[in-house]
Amino acid sequence: MGHYQRAYLPGEPQAPEAPVPCIAANVDGHGRSLNWILRVSAVSYLNTWPLVWGFLHGPGKGLFDFRFDLPADCAQALGDGEAAIGLVPCAELDRLGLDYLPDLGIACEGPVRSILLISKVPYREIRTLAVDSGSRSSVALSRILLAERYGCQPQFHRMRPILEEMLAVCDGALIIGDPALALDPDRLPWNSLDLGAEWVAWSGLPMVFAVWAGKDSVLTPEVAKAFQDSFDWGRSHMDEIVARAVPERGFGEELVREYLTSHIVYELGERHRQGLELFRKLARAIPAPIETAV
Repeated sequence: MGHYQRAYLPGEPQAPEAPVPCIAANVDGHGRSLNWILRVSAVSYLNTWPLVWGFLHGPGKGLFDFRFDLPADCAQALGDGEAAIGLVPCAELDRLGLDYLPDLGIACEGPVRSILLISKVPYREIRTLAVDSGSRSSVALSRILLAERYGCQPQFHRMRPILEEMLAVCDGALIIGDPALALDPDRLPWNSLDLGAEWVAWSGLPMVFAVWAGKDSVLTPEVAKAFQDSFDWGRSHMDEIVARAVPERGFGEELVREYLTSHIVYELGERHRQGLELFRKLARAIPAPIETAV
């Protein structure tokens, strides 16, 4: 097992506190008894806050032991056994053989605002694409949409999400999460695609980027209720979330509120699950990408 490092969201006490009741798994994925509090790997981006607010600042505080990672690292934490539950990119579910909670996730029904493909050339002419090194589902989504909508299959280069550096060496750049929110697509001197909007326009279905995933033995009804309760708490404390996010993340209040209440969808219904299954089917079918590190 790799090194485990606890992380915190804003406002969470960082000093050890008195023991609190916790939800622990009865068995792990191999049927072995567990006696530790469940570790949860959550995405460190702003869009996760409503999902975990009740765990960090509400009645669910102390139920789980949280760490906060990039999306790719959430999947890796589960694969390495460093976490029992993770907000896992949907492109990784099949590779890791994970089940998921079907009613919550990170999704969109139109423009998502935080998944941007920016290009110096017409989209059909993209031959090299720099991709955020922390992304998994968005990389698979870009491959699907570029192939299906624009007939191109670029070579991928994993890089830090710094737009100018990415475009200095590649035709296009894929930037996700908070780094994408820091950009204003309307003010960029290059072509810009919102991949959430592109997927919905092409497929006619919502796009689900990530879900709470783990082994079936861990995702008990009790655990599912705890995650739903945390989101319900976060949704009812949106003013508090926005007030803390503005100074912490450096975004404007209007952007934060619109992003968390209009662009991101957290509750999944049947059409979201249909979109998820279509995405998983397409992601399984595409060949391994040609990638290089820059």
